[in-house]
Amino acid sequence: MIRALLISAVLATPATAGPVAEQAIATFNAVCFTAGQTAAQARHRMEDRDGAPLPYTLTFWDRSLEPAPEAPARIERRCEVSFAGDHRQAAIAALRAQMARPPVFGFRIDLPRSHAPQAGTALIEGRELLRGRIAVVHVGLREGETFMGVDRLPEGWEDS
Repeated sequence: MIRALLISAVLATPATAGPVAEQAIATFNAVCFTAGQTAAQARHRMEDRDGAPLPYTLTFWDRSLEPAPEAPARIERRCEVSFAGDHRQAAIAALRAQMARPPVFGFRIDLPRSHAPQAGTALIEGRELLRGRIAVVHVGLREGETFMGVDRLPEGWEDS
């Protein structure tokens, strides 16, 4: 299943991105929108099966499944990849294609107060999910690296 998602995500990624960027974008789209996984499970799903280390940086936690003392209180789950170079347009194109696939990834809403564009932001959107949850997708350039992230806010996010 993950292999099929990776193949379709790579095909949807513009060829100008380069192999590391293509892998990072494809694995982000295949893994980061899947709830119910621990950090170890997410990392394992992103790893190349030959055991090589990830060629990009992964930041992941899900406080609903395991302790994450480094996680801000206003974010329940975060999955982010970052990789060298400016690949914002390729990342946005692949992210938009992923969010439009069934099941569609929420509906666009105003950004919650907890999130705002940063220098280098190319895309940031709030998305309404099921059961009153909100997600924020974010693509940008930070210190010469493209980043793609999705944060899920906890229930009661309006109060934070």
